[in-house]
Amino acid sequence: MLFRIFLDQQWKEYIRSSIWQRNLVTNIFIGFFLLLMISYLLMLGIFIDPILRKVFPEDDPVAIFNGIIIYYLGFDLLVRYLMQSLPTFAIESYLHLPIRKSTMVHFVIAKSIFHILNFLPLLVFLPFALISVTQSYSSLSTLGWIIAVIFLIFNNNFLATYFKRQLVSKPLITLFAGVVLISLAILDHFNVIKLSAVSSAIFRAILENPVFTAIPVLFVLFSYSLNFFLLKNKMYPEEIIKSKSYHVHDIPRIKYLTSLGLTGDLVMLDMKLWWRHKRTRTILYMFPIFILYGFMFYPMPQYQNQISWLIFVGTFMTGGMTMNYLNYAFGYESNHFDGILTSRVDMDLYIKAKLSIGMLISTFCFIITIPYLFFDIKILLINFVTFLFNLGFISFVLLYMATYNKKRMDLSKGSSFNYQGVGAANWLVLLPAFIMPILIYLPFRLMGYSYAGLAAIGFIGIIGLLTRKYWIRSIERNFYRRKYVMADGFREGG
Repeated sequence: MLFRIFLDQQWKEYIRSSIWQRNLVTNIFIGFFLLLMISYLLMLGIFIDPILRKVFPEDDPVAIFNGIIIYYLGFDLLVRYLMQSLPTFAIESYLHLPIRKSTMVHFVIAKSIFHILNFLPLLVFLPFALISVTQSYSSLSTLGWIIAVIFLIFNNNFLATYFKRQLVSKPLITLFAGVVLISLAILDHFNVIKLSAVSSAIFRAILENPVFTAIPVLFVLFSYSLNFFLLKNKMYPEEIIKSKSYHVHDIPRIKYLTSLGLTGDLVMLDMKLWWRHKRTRTILYMFPIFILYGFMFYPMPQYQNQISWLIFVGTFMTGGMTMNYLNYAFGYESNHFDGILTSRVDMDLYIKAKLSIGMLISTFCFIITIPYLFFDIKILLINFVTFLFNLGFISFVLLYMATYNKKRMDLSKGSSFNYQGVGAANWLVLLPAFIMPILIYLPFRLMGYSYAGLAAIGFIGIIGLLTRKYWIRSIERNFYRRKYVMADGFREGG
């Protein structure tokens, strides 16, 4: 009964939110994107059996799939830690009522069960089980396998929320976990550590003896208990007040930036803004995903000659973080945008500071991706030309388009599934960023001059850098035309 009342009140709070009403168009777009994702995952679940048979013609598809599950669970846990928002509940409003604290704790934990990340994987696992697993095993074994997978997904859900509450201020642990996971996958690929064989044996044992399904159930009970006792110990008023006080994260001053005068000070202020706020800091935690993205494709021979796809990967790795920053460069400062307009800051230096940060991010990302040359020297060349393109073309275009952003952002909230301050234009502007390098390359590729196409991508970036002053003046002029419209939108919180 109480759960129904809690759910009803939470739903009313959600639909009555001014943010929901103002971002209705964005919510419709997100709904369409979600339907598209659901259809793709369902198709993958239906056709994964023939795909595995084609890629591994001599192996059992069920054994191969079982070997992948452990890596999926590891990656899923990492993604949840980075992206999944913690379930919240206004507990203070109920503490004076005759409601058991344990009931409220159970409700908070149970809310996380309905997160979309708990159900999207089932679009792949369930069709595979019904199509492939049932061909080799009994219905009871298949049911036990499905139950085990479902409970392991829920176990990840509870573990992620527990770790996030305990380790949210320790990003280096997240980075270390990501590096370990990628390292294990690489060692497995080169047959050094066959973790996939261990995974395959575990899930084969569940299929052969469904009694082992009880083990994932025990895992869930354990991870649920961790969350329960952690939250229950923080249910007292003094603990709630203490949890609301926060430590201001800071970073040390960089001597090189202080030597750049006002531009360096502005860059330093932006870096502090990123580090001190939850939404921007969450994006920083996703840095390993951007940089290690290449490991999903470079080791596979079928991608070695697909230059167009490698251009996309190179653009993503060397420019993904920059795009995320420049696309919302002014929106991140929406809370104090009026203060910027009334300050004595030279807007020319202000624009240059934004561009400098974007270019520094791209440069750092490119340097980190240099070791990929051990897969193929061609990869280094592709990453270099996409880096130049991001530097000399995309960065200017994104900052110019950012002057049309007038949606306020609350940086105190996480970035996962949080689309406040995000409009349709922010999504559309990314299309040329990823598609244009490929469109530039394709005509040369069709004529048989692949390297000339790569050179053309890099050449456009160099031209953009040489005409840097013109781009900055254009961005500055548009900023002056739009600044009051932007300020008005930021005040409204739209």
